[in-house]
Amino acid sequence: MIKVLIADDHAIVRGGLRALIISDPSLELVGEATGGYEAIELIEKTNPDILVLDISMPDLDGIGVTKILQTKNYDIRILILTIHEDKSLLREVLKSGASGYVLKRVAEKELISAIKIVMRGDMYIDPSMQHTLIDNNEKTTDPIQETLEPLTPREIDVLKLIVLGYTNRQIGEELHISVRTVEGHRANLSEKLGIKSRVELVRYARDNRLIE
Repeated sequence: MIKVLIADDHAIVRGGLRALIISDPSLELVGEATGGYEAIELIEKTNPDILVLDISMPDLDGIGVTKILQTKNYDIRILILTIHEDKSLLREVLKSGASGYVLKRVAEKELISAIKIVMRGDMYIDPSMQHTLIDNNEKTTDPIQETLEPLTPREIDVLKLIVLGYTNRQIGEELHISVRTVEGHRANLSEKLGIKSRVELVRYARDNRLIE
């Protein structure tokens, strides 16, 4: 059972989130907060696995809450809810330590899936926003290329897509290469970085500013 806490200052939105969560037998709603500081207090009392957090709160916004929680020893994953389809905001959210970015307009369809994706250690980004983190036409020096010196440009491309939650088949379609080639790049990534699990690979990419 995945324990979920929701935090949103709008009663109607909380009602919708509540209905979604209780409709899935694998999820348990352990609390509801109407503000950022209340969310932090409830986490201490309820110990949830997932915090579904509105980015716009009257006292402390979602990014502020996320940053505070990163300084505490909580085993919790954070999904940010927002109406904003904004590239810079997405980067700021992920940089703060959140595990996902869900647009409110599609939350009814995507939220349950997003919760389960981040619970297995992957990152969730709304599909309509994924391409904002990838710019293959960037003409300036790529800071990631400098940070990840052992990796080839193609391996970095593959790593970026892994971070975004793409499957091997989707990576192949995006980069116009075969699935077998994708598997080869993933094997090279694991060997070069000394990383075996997907969770560790995502953490490595985040630590090396892949999503900044």
